[in-house]
Amino acid sequence: MSLSGRRVWWLLGSAGAGNLADGIGKVAFPLLATTITRDPVQIGALSATQFVPWLLLGTVAGALVDRVDRRRAMLLANAARAVLVLGTAVLLWSGALSIWLIYLVALLLGAAETVAESAVNAVIPAVAEGGRLEQANSRFQAAEILGQTFLGGPLGSATFALFATLPFLLSSAGFAIAAALLLGMAGSYRPRAPANPTRLRTDLADGLRWLARNPLLLRLVLVAGLISVTSELAQAQLVLYALEDLRLSEAAFGVFSFVGGLGGLAGAAAAPWLVRRTGRTSVLVGGILAGGLGFLAMGLIRHSVAAAVCFGVFAAAVVAVNVVLATARHALVPGELLGRVLGAWRTVVWGAVPVGALLGGALTRLAGHASTTFVISGLAQVALAGLTVLLVRGFTLGETVEPSRA
Repeated sequence: MSLSGRRVWWLLGSAGAGNLADGIGKVAFPLLATTITRDPVQIGALSATQFVPWLLLGTVAGALVDRVDRRRAMLLANAARAVLVLGTAVLLWSGALSIWLIYLVALLLGAAETVAESAVNAVIPAVAEGGRLEQANSRFQAAEILGQTFLGGPLGSATFALFATLPFLLSSAGFAIAAALLLGMAGSYRPRAPANPTRLRTDLADGLRWLARNPLLLRLVLVAGLISVTSELAQAQLVLYALEDLRLSEAAFGVFSFVGGLGGLAGAAAAPWLVRRTGRTSVLVGGILAGGLGFLAMGLIRHSVAAAVCFGVFAAAVVAVNVVLATARHALVPGELLGRVLGAWRTVVWGAVPVGALLGGALTRLAGHASTTFVISGLAQVALAGLTVLLVRGFTLGETVEPSRA
């Protein structure tokens, strides 16, 4: 195996461990919140709080990872997350945890995540062998789904049901392992420095100026931001949908998430093949449409198995869309600007998540149950698929389609 190949596996291992830790926390924190309140707005606010740092710090974090060694930035961010989650476990064990402290931890975890995610996405092109960005992005999407949903979700819910402090201890250990694995990546990952050093403000302006002058990437940012808003309407209410509408237990909620993980893995595996056969534009539009239909069906049924299958369809679709969007970013953005452009991208896309989460909480409170919110979310995503066709018309997204062998 080449040096580049070894580096991508170290990075993938670190990302996998970090995603597993994150997945455990993404289930354990909402479950912890439901032991304090069942108010849908406060539950939605928890999801919103974790993503607020992307609105405030996303572009700044992107600019920072364009100025420092990106491996070191990932290592420090993961170490900080390990300490924060360990502190949560201690507070929970001592009985000192309140909903406001949970919000504070979510806010700080989100701040560390802006650095970790910006850095890891900026490093992928540097370690992908032979320019195989589609394949590399598919693997990292698979690691995200495998860790966050396929393993993290069931593990988080099962251990929470067993002993509420345990999932937070496991999550802290996962972030610590993610930091340690980065030590295996040899070499420097500091981007090429400009001939004349500039201020951080100038770097930010350069990245935003480059993005503003690229019409295709601007349209993709808009599409990705709208995906975040429309899908988070329902996703932030998933725990209430499962516990109250489907009448699942806390442990069964993890199994429900497990099915979503299966769908996500299927989407990651199929995305490169689908892109080769039909092109990136078709996968992008088809994925948004399929995800919307999945959520629409979830809102109209009350059968837990059928709902889980629909959630799996949504997960497969959104992962395929993410592979296309990630590859387009890596292909279009120069390496020395990647952190800044990714920071701006994540500011819009992940900054839209709190908006969707809070709107979803308000819709659920108004309607009286989460199913209606899933219907509205699904219809909005179906409409977005049509809008995406109009926005990307005239652009090829760089796809190469295999000729039909029929």
